[in-house]
Amino acid sequence: MDETGTVDSARRGGFSLRSLSRGDVLEALAFVIGVNVVGGLPAVLGGPDSAWFESLEKPAYYPPELAFPVVWTLLFTLMGVAVWLVWRSSRDGRRLALGLFAVQLAFNVAWTPVFFRLEEIAAALVVIVVLWVLLVPTIAAFRRVDRRAAALLVPYLAWVTFAAVLNYGIWRLNV
Repeated sequence: MDETGTVDSARRGGFSLRSLSRGDVLEALAFVIGVNVVGGLPAVLGGPDSAWFESLEKPAYYPPELAFPVVWTLLFTLMGVAVWLVWRSSRDGRRLALGLFAVQLAFNVAWTPVFFRLEEIAAALVVIVVLWVLLVPTIAAFRRVDRRAAALLVPYLAWVTFAAVLNYGIWRLNV
């Protein structure tokens, strides 16, 4: 508690927007940009604009192409804020949460080249299922450190679930 009898939000791991310093905002922004760069990098190596991908039959629920960059930018931004919240926390479990985040992000990054560059739809399905399996304990680990951080990863889990179903649908239509 401070001299007024109020619990210091910084010491208990929380904060309000008013309590954020310019350095906090810049640090959070660096995490957001970093996650977006790491997450977006594989798209530079190859993406859906190939003749191979265009020739694939896609399920009826395949979204418009514009949905992918918009959704992924939003999700990577939420992920950046989430990992920043865990990074700045001093609570037990922080290292485990950050380690799980790094591992799941590696699988996220691996999916694009496996699917688009190697043109391995079934292998990409395995990668995305592993990603999904890793996301569940990542969210649980984030929850033990900061509930807000865990909540920020829930839309990511929902999208990865949809992406896995989409990957499966493309595989089934093209085997």
